Amino acid sequence: MAAYAALLSLKYIIQQIQLHPRPPISFDQNQVDSLTKSLNFLQDFLEGYSYGSSISREAVDVLESRIKDAALAAEDLIETRVVDQIHGGSKDDGKRISSVDFYQDLEKVIQDMGFIMKELMEKTKEVTGMEDHLQRNSSKHGGAGSSSSPLTAKKDVMEIKDNNTGIEDHLHRNSSTLGGAGASSSPLTRQNAMVGFDDLLIEVMDKLTERQSNLRIISIVGMGGIGKTTLAINAYRKFTKHFDIQAWVTISQNYSVRQILLEILLCISKDESPESLSAKSEGELGERVHKTLWKRRYLIVMDDIWSVEVWNKVQILFPDNGQGSRVMITTRLSNVASIGSHGVVMGFLNEDKSWDLLCRSVFKEEKDCPPELEEIGKKIAKNCEGLPLSIVVIGGHLAKSERTREHWEYISENTNTIVNSVDNERCLKALQLSYNHLPVHLKPCFLYMGVFPEDNMIRVSCLVKLWVSEGFVKPFKGKSLEVVSREYLQELCDRNLILVHKRGSNGNIKFCKIHDLLRDLCLREAEREKFLYVRRPHELTIPQGINTQRRIGIHQSMSEKDPVLHTLQDVPLVRFLICNFEERLPLLDFRLLRVLKVDDKNSYFDNSRPYKYSVEVVFRLVNLRFIAIRSDVPKNSGFLSSVNLLWNLQTLIVNGIFAVVAPCEIWNMTQLKHVHFLQLELPDPPISAKDDEFVLGNLQTLTHILKFKCGEEVVKRIPNINKLQIFYFEESEGFLSYCLDNLGHLHKLESLRFILYPRNKPSMNDLVQNIILPNSLKKLTLMGTKLKWEDINTKIGLLPNLQVLKLKEYSFVGTEWETVEGQFCNLKFLLIHMCSELEWWTTDSSHFPRLEHLHLQYLDKLKEIPSCIGEISTLQSIQLIFCSKLAVISAKQILKEQEDFGNEDFRVQVFDTMSLGETW
Repeated sequence: MAAYAALLSLKYIIQQIQLHPRPPISFDQNQVDSLTKSLNFLQDFLEGYSYGSSISREAVDVLESRIKDAALAAEDLIETRVVDQIHGGSKDDGKRISSVDFYQDLEKVIQDMGFIMKELMEKTKEVTGMEDHLQRNSSKHGGAGSSSSPLTAKKDVMEIKDNNTGIEDHLHRNSSTLGGAGASSSPLTRQNAMVGFDDLLIEVMDKLTERQSNLRIISIVGMGGIGKTTLAINAYRKFTKHFDIQAWVTISQNYSVRQILLEILLCISKDESPESLSAKSEGELGERVHKTLWKRRYLIVMDDIWSVEVWNKVQILFPDNGQGSRVMITTRLSNVASIGSHGVVMGFLNEDKSWDLLCRSVFKEEKDCPPELEEIGKKIAKNCEGLPLSIVVIGGHLAKSERTREHWEYISENTNTIVNSVDNERCLKALQLSYNHLPVHLKPCFLYMGVFPEDNMIRVSCLVKLWVSEGFVKPFKGKSLEVVSREYLQELCDRNLILVHKRGSNGNIKFCKIHDLLRDLCLREAEREKFLYVRRPHELTIPQGINTQRRIGIHQSMSEKDPVLHTLQDVPLVRFLICNFEERLPLLDFRLLRVLKVDDKNSYFDNSRPYKYSVEVVFRLVNLRFIAIRSDVPKNSGFLSSVNLLWNLQTLIVNGIFAVVAPCEIWNMTQLKHVHFLQLELPDPPISAKDDEFVLGNLQTLTHILKFKCGEEVVKRIPNINKLQIFYFEESEGFLSYCLDNLGHLHKLESLRFILYPRNKPSMNDLVQNIILPNSLKKLTLMGTKLKWEDINTKIGLLPNLQVLKLKEYSFVGTEWETVEGQFCNLKFLLIHMCSELEWWTTDSSHFPRLEHLHLQYLDKLKEIPSCIGEISTLQSIQLIFCSKLAVISAKQILKEQEDFGNEDFRVQVFDTMSLGETW
């Protein structure tokens, strides 16, 4: 994994230099061609090997280590050369690399990669030759349609025979490893082993026995350790008489179609002997399965499926015979679960159910938990974060250990460590399977999740920027790296490795989380591969070898006296640093640093603490691509022009309490993608003879921009802006000449926030009258604009791509809003907040044909929500916060009508002064 990440990162830095309009260094083209050829070959090999290869894992591990070392050595050379060229170096600086040395050193790395590539090619030829030889011999002995020799076939059967002495024994064997309470008891007597998923069990049982006579595929999907197999076993046991034939087969990652068929036959053909099966070809076995199932009502359980491919190979063997047969599959992967259209998704247990499962695991049928242990026991259960396997593992440990408060308190403080170590690391190994099955391009992104603090809500917009800045994202033609990053994230969510915590108004993932045990897995794997180091809480010493680490995370605040800070004095290769300093950021030797993220949320509203960072220090780190810090720039002062030294800066996030004026040099920073300040004023771009010299073609995000003049020169220089937030807080000189009609020329703009203050000045409100919005807009937020409701039809309603509309305080004035046909054709989310004059809303369901969520806030004069809103077929929820009683009554009436129509998923949520909120 680390080798693959290093290859991608090296390719990215070479590309960034070659495509830069003013590159800080130049390459010899022959070297670049040779290096690129080797990088592409090695990348293709690692991508291919991740899906299976005949080369031994041990041999590949050795080669991966060499690949990683060579790629990192090349990166070090290139980025050190960049620093030398930008800063010029000093005569007594021994770190400076001459042009001749740079060429020669890079040539050595290229040769090393060439040797590795040659070795791999030779090994691949050897393996291919051996496989051809074995295939020829196999075809001689196996007969027509055979995929293996009789010897191999007999071995397959005997292995299954040893492991499959009957379905009850099979279930008994599996139940002892599934995490259910009372795992040692017989499956025949363990009728109540399911804890916390009773509703899901009933749902699965209903799907198994519903009246539809055609074949149904029922999928059970969820994270590793969530209890999928336990649920399937409990459902399976309920219907020994309902189905004529039942079979259970465990698929796993390295499946064999032949072995699947043998397992099924040994379940459904009691008169079949292993010896007779060993002589049959795969085709004959498949024919026998199909023939046995024909005209019978059968239930086949395919446990632990890891790919759609295996289903595609065997589905033809399961006849749809109109007998009400069922196939039940369990999987961790959402795309596999889509095989069945009648599935269930398993989530985490709540605190009460977690405590119930823990009690059953610890005390079994003995007695209830002693009162003195109940409080601390509930804390232990909560620490498991609803994962049944984790609860059962810790419960098994508690059952065997002393039942004292002191010991249980120790367990509560070290729950994850104990879960990962006891029972032969059973829990960790179960989760490790999910990591092992990841395609190689997702592994760096997944391990990167370990760098965030435990239980942290991770903002997705920040996460994808970090992945891109690190060079982990493989480019795809026609897609931005940020779009590809979000696709990576979705893949990891679909594999139940990353959890969706919150979605935004547009339905995209806004915040995500990772389960603590999976985070521990990330850290363990990352440290094993020397991919990143994160300082653990209460860790007093720093491990040896940190000076060679390239990614370091320290979430505990540090002062200048902290011994860790002295250790950081000597980490010359570090590329990523996430940390807290209680004082100023020290001037450390981070010359190759790419990512600096200073967690500062605790001091954001505490201006008495000197918790700010020297921008001057940061801007000397010229290789930075991502900066997220708190600024010490004085109020209304200019930003340092040395920001221009950051030749490859992509993301600039500066938090602070004062408005900042950007230097003119910001228009030279062609690599900039995302700029976020609390308040930033952009200068006019310099007039140049070349039209494209200062075009920021990569710029996608500008947030919290003050006095945005929107002149033609500015718009021309940000042609690909995707997200823009602009604020007008005062009548600045010449503000009436601002050209907001030019917003219509931003044809890539998808998200716009427009805020106007003060609201009581008519001249300021006149500013917005000439606004023209681009058809590309998908999300629009207005505040303080004081437009009339009839203006919404001409300025907003006809936007063809608009999905999210947020009308915040005083954005519109007037007592009545009447919509018209043919507008808001794609609107999914509508918020009306503090448009306090609004009394009447006249509309029709056809005016919002795709609306999903309606949020109304602080509308104390609104007479009603139009009843026709409830007729919108896509509507999922209505939320009211401090609205009039008449609006609440009409919302309840809409809910009642939806319930009468059988729409059980529709929700109405009301918040008022008398309660925290009610949901119906």
